[in-house]
Amino acid sequence: MQEFGRLVVLTGGLLAVMPLLLVITLAVAIERFYLLKKILREGHDIHNRLRRVAYQNIAGLQAIADDTANTLQGRLVATAIVSRGETAEAMEMHLEEEIMAATPKISRLLWVLDTAVTIAPLLGLFGTIIGMVQAFNVLSVNGGATKVTGGIADALVSTGAGLLIAIIAVYFVNYFNNLTRRIMHQLELIKLILINRVHGKGLGAATQRPSVSRVGA
Repeated sequence: MQEFGRLVVLTGGLLAVMPLLLVITLAVAIERFYLLKKILREGHDIHNRLRRVAYQNIAGLQAIADDTANTLQGRLVATAIVSRGETAEAMEMHLEEEIMAATPKISRLLWVLDTAVTIAPLLGLFGTIIGMVQAFNVLSVNGGATKVTGGIADALVSTGAGLLIAIIAVYFVNYFNNLTRRIMHQLELIKLILINRVHGKGLGAATQRPSVSRVGA
């Protein structure tokens, strides 16, 4: 702890920010991981249930809406039931509105990770510069080359800490961006399923061919 305090002083106090930034990054990552995986898992279950519902079976959709009322995808199902009397185009607009309203919840706090990716290396570099300035001041006053090289090595700890945080944050940014894309694709797929189940008549009815009677010779 005493050594850490010395390094904090050497880097102008910026090294002390690094543990706090790391804690914030990990806290956001854990919260986003739990929430986004939960949304994706719930959507997967609802998608599978919707695929088993017959076309124009409003009672089946209502049962799913009642069971999943507290989920994003469940609210899509409820919106589809409410707007089922309108045209397919109007119903699509209502569902799209619900998806757009859910987007901020899906992408919430991801900006913190983006910020950590950018600011952590910059803070580390700035702390290193401050430490190097102090090390060269030692050289100008005392002429001690050993103290200078040791001071520069200590100052580089700040840069290393910043890069470590940035590496962790950039991994989570890419991972959560991928999860977000999967969730948005899932919502769009559920939207199309709902429109087809409410306004469609099924592939069997659409592809059925009229029977042709054979005339005997």
